[in-house]
Amino acid sequence: MTDAFTPAQRLTLTVAVLASFVSFLDGTIVNVALPAISTELGGGLTTQQWVVDAYLITLGALILVAGSASDAFGRLLVMRIGLVGFGVASVAIALAPDPVFLIVARAVQGAAAAFLVPSSLALITSTFRDAAQSRAIGIWTAMTTAAMLVGPLLGGALIDLASWRWAFLINVVPIAGTLALIPRTGLRDVRTPDAAVDVLGAVVCTLGLGATVFALIEQPNLGWAHPAVWGSLLGGIALLAVFLARQRRVRAPMLPLSLFRVRNFSAGNLATLFIYAALSLVMLVLTVYLQQTQGFSATLAGLASLPATVLVAMLSSRAGALAGRYGPRVFMTAGPLIMAGGLLLLLTVGEPFSYWWQVLPGMLVFGVGLAATVSPLTSTILGAIGPERAGTASAVNNAISRIAGLLAVAALAFIVGGALDLEGLHRAVIACVLLLVAGGVTSWFGIRMPVTSPGA
Repeated sequence: MTDAFTPAQRLTLTVAVLASFVSFLDGTIVNVALPAISTELGGGLTTQQWVVDAYLITLGALILVAGSASDAFGRLLVMRIGLVGFGVASVAIALAPDPVFLIVARAVQGAAAAFLVPSSLALITSTFRDAAQSRAIGIWTAMTTAAMLVGPLLGGALIDLASWRWAFLINVVPIAGTLALIPRTGLRDVRTPDAAVDVLGAVVCTLGLGATVFALIEQPNLGWAHPAVWGSLLGGIALLAVFLARQRRVRAPMLPLSLFRVRNFSAGNLATLFIYAALSLVMLVLTVYLQQTQGFSATLAGLASLPATVLVAMLSSRAGALAGRYGPRVFMTAGPLIMAGGLLLLLTVGEPFSYWWQVLPGMLVFGVGLAATVSPLTSTILGAIGPERAGTASAVNNAISRIAGLLAVAALAFIVGGALDLEGLHRAVIACVLLLVAGGVTSWFGIRMPVTSPGA
């Protein structure tokens, strides 16, 4: 991957990228499959929301405990468990006979995915040092972000050529390859004797997120006055408050609140919340809109995000290097604002529809902004915390990015007005623009130039 890495390091980085790749890929590959799933299994917009959010609920909650599990049981063992669980759940999804079975299988898949990202980054932080570590994180960030964007393209091709079920079954291929490569790295598990896993905290967090999301998704169907809606919302908020209170007292917290006293870490994660909520929402809305309203095939709908994918793959590493030289603040401010400018161009979408003039320009500008954002954002958040806590910092940041997408998708029906038609698309675009502006403003006022040693 680069001449500065040893062969062993290159192999380790390959394993880390592949293990995370399936998690990020599946997070967006589902977007292009939603219309086909809804057509075959039924359920409309509500089922589509649950197919996305069932995965994000367990992923967002359990990714926080994955760091502790890696310390307690060994990162390689945790990675293997995550890969096998993800593969089994993918096969179950491909065989799903009805929406309920599918949603449960997606929740199991999200739980397995939670153990992949932190263990992958832990491999990098324990294998690479100094400048090589920064480059490795930059490559990992570029590849996993590209996986998020290439998901709709790959899924679309599989759906058109075969079935939406193959969009999930294909996960077995990279999983098998990763499991075969792990023994060749020569790495051995290291376990921390006094490490503990906060099982109760994980349960409370999962239930809190689930109840909150249930209220947001079902509110358009039942109304705020329905006891199941307001009761779930209040109960979910109460459980999340209990979870935060527990994190102050428990010996091995899933979410160490002390990390948020570090300015760049707290500001970077707040910016992550805004930016990734917008990213998750716009990619879902655009993909479904192109299929359900404009009649695009799944492959063509997936191709809509290809320009942004190419730009992220080409420019992310360079943006990370420039941010390391000149500081991340400008990149983390300008990037989201450029993304917002790209999305504003989507307000030109109308009848007669033209992808080339109404969608492509916005996707190109959006891709440039995203490439300028992702690597500096990740490096800044991880760099704000010492290497001994990099795994925990990464788990927190990934959890926040997934929870951001979870809440954005849960509020989808409210944002678009109940239907993903032209008006709904425009409403979603405006919401995403506001989120991205908030992310840029947060970065400008919150991020400070990292302190480096004279020899760095």
